[in-house]
Amino acid sequence: MAAGLWGTLLSLLGCDPQRIRELEEGVSTEADVRARFGEPERVWPAPGGARTFEYNRQPQGQKNYMITIGADGRMSALRQVLTPQNFAQVQPGMAAEELRRLLGKPAKRTPYPLRSEAEWEWRWLQPPNTAMVFTAVLDQQEQRVLRSGSSHDRSVEAN
Repeated sequence: MAAGLWGTLLSLLGCDPQRIRELEEGVSTEADVRARFGEPERVWPAPGGARTFEYNRQPQGQKNYMITIGADGRMSALRQVLTPQNFAQVQPGMAAEELRRLLGKPAKRTPYPLRSEAEWEWRWLQPPNTAMVFTAVLDQQEQRVLRSGSSHDRSVEAN
């Protein structure tokens, strides 16, 4: 049963490049995006009446996509957001909601109640193909980033 589920998941993740090739910024519609990617994990409001659809590939995948649909109903941007450039934007004091909007849903959230902290982790690929984990440590009461950084993904190395 688990092997079948894993195979299905891998086949879905493998389809992303094909789905992306079938979409064109400024041409593809919201219906086109939903037909290829399905229902988004979350819909974020964007300026000018636009909306950004979050397509999460965590924890098995190493990518998260944000697809922006303009007020005209056409796709205006499709971005894979787990990148060093986006990680560099994560700074101490950043709100948890802003962090989630930037990177999408994390692969893992680990609370540390005695320290009143939580670690949020995203799996990503450092080019060309090094498996990494980006971790943001948040203050559980304030829901703000305390510190962040990347390290090698030890779960991949263990396999």
